[in-house]
Amino acid sequence: MASWVLSECGLKPLPHIFPRPRTGINPSKARFLHSKKSLTDLKLPLVKCSGDFSRDRNWGLKVSAPLRVAPLEGEDEEERINGVNGIGNNKGVEEEEGSEFDPGAPPPFKLADIRAAIPKHCWVKDPWKSMSYVVRDVVVVFGLAAAAAYLNNWVVWPLYWAAQGTMFWALFVLGHDCGHGSFSNDHKLNSVVGHLLHSSILVPYHGWRISHRTHHQNHGHVENDESWHPLSEKIYRTLDSATRFLRFKIPFPLLAYPFYLWSRSPGKSGSHFDPNSDLFVPSERKDVITSTVCWTAMAALLVGLSFVMGPMQLLKLYGLPYWIFVMWLDLVTYLHHHGHEDKLPWYRGKEWSYLRGGLTTLDRDYGWFNNIHHDIGTHVIHHLFPQIPHYHLIEATEAARPVLGKYYREPKKSGPIPFNLFGDLIRSMSKDHYVSDNGDVVYYQTDPQLNGSSKSG
Repeated sequence: MASWVLSECGLKPLPHIFPRPRTGINPSKARFLHSKKSLTDLKLPLVKCSGDFSRDRNWGLKVSAPLRVAPLEGEDEEERINGVNGIGNNKGVEEEEGSEFDPGAPPPFKLADIRAAIPKHCWVKDPWKSMSYVVRDVVVVFGLAAAAAYLNNWVVWPLYWAAQGTMFWALFVLGHDCGHGSFSNDHKLNSVVGHLLHSSILVPYHGWRISHRTHHQNHGHVENDESWHPLSEKIYRTLDSATRFLRFKIPFPLLAYPFYLWSRSPGKSGSHFDPNSDLFVPSERKDVITSTVCWTAMAALLVGLSFVMGPMQLLKLYGLPYWIFVMWLDLVTYLHHHGHEDKLPWYRGKEWSYLRGGLTTLDRDYGWFNNIHHDIGTHVIHHLFPQIPHYHLIEATEAARPVLGKYYREPKKSGPIPFNLFGDLIRSMSKDHYVSDNGDVVYYQTDPQLNGSSKSG
């Protein structure tokens, strides 16, 4: 059963075709965003770095700013970042009169231009403020559980499942911030809080943190991205009809996250629980073991609770909210990279860069839920600068919008409950099936046979 319910949507394990994205960076060539020195020359204490520039097992250093790689010999650095059409101005994207905006064209600004537009205080992490959100969410979680158990009414239970599953998702987002280091500058605090939050909802903290770091460092890359990356046409054509159905037919893609943790994505091998998985380097194995032990302890606690209160009561209090949380996670993470009314590019080869890949992400409005799940919908700036705390993302986005111009896609306003996003999800699942095997700038294509249509999108 699990052999065809893998990754984000339920696919057969496929051969590992592409090289791992996290290898091949020459430390002597890698540069920090604000330094012309190489890693071998830089003498700053590692604890003050926010990027993944070291294989030191201090996990707190591996989740922030991206690496800047030295340009190839004879290549102008500005052209490398912006492409041959990059003009390097920070006044936004101004189209020539009569020209049509091309989302796949290199942007006329640099990552440093966006960074410079964001107020300095937006980068400041307040651990007390971060902890206040943890206390708020934990109090709500226990309060909801106590109220539901006390009332024990079948009119109340469905409301509880929806509310508690949403709060589990909020806990996940705070643990996600711990993994990025945006929770605080204290990596020990981040680790402790992250383990408590993620283990409580059956997420292996370090295992997921490391794979999520890979996602951020390779966002928008056809093969190297880690989360919801597109299938190439060659791989798509090898799938049987049942697997294609599970991949693209609601609700199956919204139930995929636990299977992804165990078996990763199509074309990739490894498990988030296995310290020997090719997701991890040897220096990270102790961290992965720690998180797997914490996950196992939580699973054992749940088994014990099932004997104390009965399996049906545990299912009502924890099991069904857990699956609501999974649906939230899959919905949000998919829509942050898919489902826009205009086709968005995916990159490979020399056309990909950290900036261009990050600009393919999308902001989303979740109505009443924006504050509940800590403004995770403010996603573009988060993807480019994951070290910014969630409570500064809205302000940072507003400051960066004049620079981003049309590369920033204004999210459609939702009602109190964002039912409109389900329309975006269904439309994307019916059209966004695969990308071409050829070309370094590609767009999703449609398989008309999957939908019983005669038209291709």
